[in-house]
Amino acid sequence: PQWCTVAAMNTVILRRLLLTALLLALAALAVSGIADRQGEHYLQQGLKRALVTFAVSRALNGVISVAQETEISLEPAGVGVTLLPGEILDPVNDLIERFSWIMLAATTSLGLQQLFATIFGWRVFSWMLLGWTLFAIFLVWQPALTGAPWRWRRIVLRMTVVFFVLRFLTPVIAVSGEAVYRLFLQERYEASMQTLQTARQEVAEVEKNASAPQPTASSPSLLEQAKRLYESARDGLDVRERMARLSAVATQATESTIELIVIFVFQTILFPLLFLWLLAKLVRALLGT
Repeated sequence: PQWCTVAAMNTVILRRLLLTALLLALAALAVSGIADRQGEHYLQQGLKRALVTFAVSRALNGVISVAQETEISLEPAGVGVTLLPGEILDPVNDLIERFSWIMLAATTSLGLQQLFATIFGWRVFSWMLLGWTLFAIFLVWQPALTGAPWRWRRIVLRMTVVFFVLRFLTPVIAVSGEAVYRLFLQERYEASMQTLQTARQEVAEVEKNASAPQPTASSPSLLEQAKRLYESARDGLDVRERMARLSAVATQATESTIELIVIFVFQTILFPLLFLWLLAKLVRALLGT
């Protein structure tokens, strides 16, 4: 019937209108550079966080290395004893060393994303994409005039989808990654960073308060011997307190470092890969439609 033919034509026209509006909106967004600026801003924030975290971890590694070489000398009952309280932090130091490599990988990932954003955000590429989009729209609306069969028009539309995916890939990953960070990771990141900074201060304080061996007189008097015995007992209590503090610092620093490893591995490595996988599935579905 004639009304069925009219309804089918109206459906085709509506689909063409929607496709045209979508393509023009994407092309305008590409030329305007709004998505690029937003993505670059979020990438800069992520890179800054990674660099700050790397600096804090290296600072903690430095004070731990100094503390490991610090000796505390005691003379309980007149017998000289030398302790190395910094050895408690040896496992943390090894973990920090490995964490530095992970932060290097995270920083490299963010740097590569910035490079891809610069390449695909090139103004010439955006204007070329606009011209290609207008050509694709022309083929959609004028198939009879151009004489292009549907197979060739479909190839042009598929290439248009691929070009837009490449154009907006990095900004979308950056914006979505920052959204995930603010929703789920920000509080954990800030708490872990605060713990590492506190650990660095604690280790530096313990290393600063470590006592050096005191020179002994050849024949101390009874009063001096009693004084040394008292100081030795007091230092023994201080050393036990310092050892307990370092043990607590080691536990907290280990937990925070592992937390930061999880955060940066997920945000800078796993999340982009997961996003690319989902995007590939979506593009395949669109190209097959």
